[in-house]
Amino acid sequence: MTFAIVVFPGSNCDHDAYHAVKHVLGANARFVWHKETNLQGVDCVILPGGFAHGDYLRTGAIARFSPVMADVVKFAEAGGPVIGICNGFQVLLESGLLPGAMLRNRSLKFQCEHVLVKVEQTDTPFTRACRPGQILNLPIAHGEGNYYAEPEAVAQLERNRQVIFRYVTPAGEAVDAGNPNGSVANIAGLCSDRRNVVGLMPHPERACESALGSADGLVLFESVLGAVKEGAVHAR
Repeated sequence: MTFAIVVFPGSNCDHDAYHAVKHVLGANARFVWHKETNLQGVDCVILPGGFAHGDYLRTGAIARFSPVMADVVKFAEAGGPVIGICNGFQVLLESGLLPGAMLRNRSLKFQCEHVLVKVEQTDTPFTRACRPGQILNLPIAHGEGNYYAEPEAVAQLERNRQVIFRYVTPAGEAVDAGNPNGSVANIAGLCSDRRNVVGLMPHPERACESALGSADGLVLFESVLGAVKEGAVHAR
């Protein structure tokens, strides 16, 4: 299996993602520069965290127009698994592959800390190896991670079971005390209506080894590895 890790000017979690899938998971991985236009031979696409194009205009707003994104959209529309992490999630929102938008954290500060997220759905390529209701200890590092959508759009997401991860307290409660950035409905991650595209603000690639404080994030990559091997998702 081969992971493509898209690199934008300003990406800074690309090497973290590469290390997680190549050296921890043991899969093939290659960097794809944002000006490339061909994802042939790729089984999964990772849009990593960072500050693509300096986060000018809005987070992800310029990266959305990078040449590689046309093929990322085609790959996703064909059923290929795509995950956007932090800034990558913001790029997915700007590209229209996921609904909603990101606002400044309600603290108006950049926040870098470990948080708890509950796995709400396990029928995506990235959560199929998770237990329903499993709580993951993952780090966040963002200034604009306050997810927002209009109430009717949030209701639609809930009906379609597209809320995949939710910020929670140690007791597993999705209440304000467990919400680090003010995201509506404590949303930490979403999937597309076809369920093959997932975006989340926490960083699973930075939580794949216990020496880093948590290895809880590895299950997302193990999930998609199993999904591709078993033919549960499209692969070119």
